[in-house]
Amino acid sequence: MKVVIPSAGLGTRFLPATKSQPKEMLPVVDRPIIQYVVEEAVASGADDILIVTGRGKRALEDHFDYNPEFDQLDDRPGMRELAELAQKARIHFVRQREPKGLADAIGLARNHTGQEPFGVLLGDTINLCEPPLLRQLWNHFERLRAPVIAIEPVPEDKVADYGIVEGRQEQPGLYRCDRLIEKPEPSTTTSRLGITGAYVLTPEIYQAIDETKPGYNGEVQLTDSLQLLARKLPVYAATFLGDRYDIGDRYLWLKTNLEFACRDPELRRRLMPLMQRLIQTNRALG
Repeated sequence: MKVVIPSAGLGTRFLPATKSQPKEMLPVVDRPIIQYVVEEAVASGADDILIVTGRGKRALEDHFDYNPEFDQLDDRPGMRELAELAQKARIHFVRQREPKGLADAIGLARNHTGQEPFGVLLGDTINLCEPPLLRQLWNHFERLRAPVIAIEPVPEDKVADYGIVEGRQEQPGLYRCDRLIEKPEPSTTTSRLGITGAYVLTPEIYQAIDETKPGYNGEVQLTDSLQLLARKLPVYAATFLGDRYDIGDRYLWLKTNLEFACRDPELRRRLMPLMQRLIQTNRALG
């Protein structure tokens, strides 16, 4: 399976931390976000991964490259796991010269994926699912032979932050897409099915991207491209088993770090007294 990981965003909501460091390299406990994403791709069956980067993202390439000064520390579990991960799939990189949107970034993969279906995972989103989220989507694709995108219910006050799917439920958790809208006002749609950022796409998406005009924020939006594609071919959306962690801003990043740390027995033991003390202090402050 080939997988494309768009990672060219500027990370402006994390400035100044991301002025010279890619957002995808921010750590979640003991490894950068991008490593979790590549781990999910490999666990889903990927053996060929294309990461779409941008200016100032060289650290992403360096992270998966051989480094004689650090790779000799393979007695450390984290370094050994990283070295093994880099051997499980071919990892390639291509640069998006301008931040023109998610669809434009995926369009850069056309020569790499050719006429094959491929998966897409975002470089700033961690999915903890069993089976892995992309594998769940691929299982749907193998039966439907049509694009499948991951969705989850979102509250009304978050509708304007998501691409939204309107469609007919064909079986529990699986919808045939009728309309896909990028960041609509809640009053303009009754659907609360938000696109989470994981996809299995077919080569037809590239023509749809070519035909897509700049939309929200002046960027070429993948939601708009999928809407064009859905007018010609079936496009499906599926809910999934598991949890998604969007590392989109400071709060979400800190929340993810805290939740992941609490999954580690040693860190949980050391953090619990601190958190209890913080809660008591905040209560005292009113």
